[in-house]
Amino acid sequence: MLTRRGERFFTYEEPLRFFGVELGRIMSVIRLSSGGLFVQSPAELTPELKGALDELGEVRFVAATSKLHGHLYMEQYREAYPDVELLAAPGLAARRTDLRFDHLLGDVPDPRWSTDVDQVAIDGHRWLTEVAFFHRPSRTIVLGDLGFHIDESSPLKTRLVARGFRMYRRLSPPIEVRHTIANEATFRRSIRDVLAWEFDRVVPGHGTIIDSGGKRAVLEGYDWLLE
Repeated sequence: MLTRRGERFFTYEEPLRFFGVELGRIMSVIRLSSGGLFVQSPAELTPELKGALDELGEVRFVAATSKLHGHLYMEQYREAYPDVELLAAPGLAARRTDLRFDHLLGDVPDPRWSTDVDQVAIDGHRWLTEVAFFHRPSRTIVLGDLGFHIDESSPLKTRLVARGFRMYRRLSPPIEVRHTIANEATFRRSIRDVLAWEFDRVVPGHGTIIDSGGKRAVLEGYDWLLE
């Protein structure tokens, strides 16, 4: 069920339909140096998935990427793993008042995972702050809605919608994100902070994983911001 992508880095993909369009969603699982698991954008915790996770290690941290992306099913992990810590992206705690969060994510990684994982809060958008993660051992960055990657492997309807939103066959956010940036300098600085990491692989929030050449993909996908 889990696909190994690199040193101590795994992914799990499941369907996700949004307004009738199949986008898919990707969960990332990092086995920390401590042996515990850091889960980003948790998928529905089926018995099969729980078994696969338990074979890897103990689920210690479950993180959402933003208040809109990656928070579904967090309650299932709280119930299944009493000692788990739920990590809230900016704005998520106010949206998910049904959950008790243990940590608020920002620019500075917690020492318990900072040996393996770095993070950047991508600021400057009008209503969305997203936390990007970098797993050093596998040279992988993990994005959310600021990193769609829809290519020819997606269904026809998805490809057509992606063309309309100017994000087909490129790592990019939907076009409306460009038009709702509140502070372009801050947003640009955040993307440059991501590009400062030495990564090769990109796990997007939706679409196809880029296993190699990820830094070039980010540069090309954000050429409208960085030029």
